[in-house]
Amino acid sequence: MKWLTDIAAGRQLCLHCRKLHPLGVHTCDRCGSAVHQRIPHSIPMTWSLAITAVLFLIPANLLPMMVVKSIAGEDAGTIMDGVIYFLEHGEAGIGIVIFTASVFVPFFKLTVIFYLLLLVYLKRYQRALFGLKLFRIIHFIGKWSMLDIFVVALMVGLVQFKNLATIVTGPAAIAFMLAVVATMFATEFFDPRLLFDTEPEAQNERPDTPTQGITHA
Repeated sequence: MKWLTDIAAGRQLCLHCRKLHPLGVHTCDRCGSAVHQRIPHSIPMTWSLAITAVLFLIPANLLPMMVVKSIAGEDAGTIMDGVIYFLEHGEAGIGIVIFTASVFVPFFKLTVIFYLLLLVYLKRYQRALFGLKLFRIIHFIGKWSMLDIFVVALMVGLVQFKNLATIVTGPAAIAFMLAVVATMFATEFFDPRLLFDTEPEAQNERPDTPTQGITHA
């Protein structure tokens, strides 16, 4: 499949205000930002941030997310402990929400990011459109990635019964937050236009009837 990309069309996009410029322009005449053909260091930065997120997700799922201190002692639980607790007590809706936001979504986003990186590395351009759809999905759900941290913070602020019971955040909360932030930055650094870039020898070929217009995200 032939794609008429901005490179083949002799254009480059300002990543700040989204204005198209001819090749050779280094500064946007609309907003004054530097103009790049692609996000600088997109692939190595995305790889680094994605691997960092994986490393933070390991302690985030193994260490306690929340610690309840009461007169009966301390009770610490991981993310999955919280999910199992709500499921066993008939609160399946809350358990599903926590599992989705804290377990499924982070792993799904990282799986998609690694899949997109492999598509670029292996030059699987026939899957570019499917990859772009996946990228838009993880970019959209990124705003909900901190839901579990918000729940813990809310409970820490509300459930304080002086000497009877207090709730404090566990070490997993910090690891989970760092994993989410790394995943969000990995998504921002990845340039989906790389999915549509063709081999160097094909860049000078303009199809007479392109199947798609100039692609940019």
